[in-house]
Amino acid sequence: MTNYSIGDFLVQIKNAGMAGNHDVTTKSTKMIKAVAQVLKKGGYLEEVKEDKELITVSLRFHKKQPILVDLKLVSRPGLRVYKNVDEIESHRGISKFIMTTPGGIMLSDEAKKKRVGGEVIAEIW
Repeated sequence: MTNYSIGDFLVQIKNAGMAGNHDVTTKSTKMIKAVAQVLKKGGYLEEVKEDKELITVSLRFHKKQPILVDLKLVSRPGLRVYKNVDEIESHRGISKFIMTTPGGIMLSDEAKKKRVGGEVIAEIW
């Protein structure tokens, strides 16, 4: 049992991509399911399969390289990081944030469109 299951899940995806593995299987929670669906919608995952207690995600590759190049956990149980809409819009670069907002879990692009801020779970490239 871990204290920060969503962080462990995201690091497993990053490590699988670096190792060239295509699938990651982990214990399923509501938050992990939501983040997996957001990553699939963002084009980082190929497929999300849910069983009773497990979730299996397939990474998306392009020319034998994973689409998800790097990932950095921003919030953690001891230090939560929040950004409002202005801070999200002022962020420049190719990276995106995975965020929990009042409207649910979403990427920073969608949060900009909906004009909402929230807790930043991770930054992805």
